[in-house]
Amino acid sequence: QKEDIEVTLLPAGHCPGSVMFLFEGENGTVLYTGDFRLAKGEAARMELLHSGTRVKDIQTVYLDTTFCDPKFYHIPSREECLNGILELVRSWTSLTRYHVVWLNCKAAYGYEYLFINLSEELGIKVHVNKLDMFRNMPEILYHVTTDRCTQIHACRHPRDDDCFRGNRLPCGMTCQNGTPLHIISIKPSTMWFGERIK
Repeated sequence: QKEDIEVTLLPAGHCPGSVMFLFEGENGTVLYTGDFRLAKGEAARMELLHSGTRVKDIQTVYLDTTFCDPKFYHIPSREECLNGILELVRSWTSLTRYHVVWLNCKAAYGYEYLFINLSEELGIKVHVNKLDMFRNMPEILYHVTTDRCTQIHACRHPRDDDCFRGNRLPCGMTCQNGTPLHIISIKPSTMWFGERIK
């Protein structure tokens, strides 16, 4: 039996281009989330999720379950995480220009919010290996650089992106103008919270 179904793509907030699917038909409405991360109040601003002044009746939600586990009882908001990272990076990079931060980012995409906010707040561009992946995201191009002489790095090395040893960044930097770097590593990862005790 044939049925017309309307499919609406809603922003998922997970990484650039990520979407949730809202399926509407004669037999009801279904929301498929996939990976998503929405800030408080963000769903309320999605006009296509509403009918008039109220949220559409959704009979079924297929929810991404990566963090649907009691060990992820509390995941701080994106704003809380950003503020904590900003405070740490600001206090470290203000010591000297040789105090640098490595953002140990596991995935290629999904950290744009962090890069943009760090750059805007601190006036420091974030070093990445290549700009190619950001070509279709012009809003971030002002905040990232391939110049290694910056204090914030999100660079990766194909054989050594899991750790940094001694006093060397994954891009190979060890010093500037002959002065050794002082490096701290920040791992922006939601998985980390599941490894902590409540």
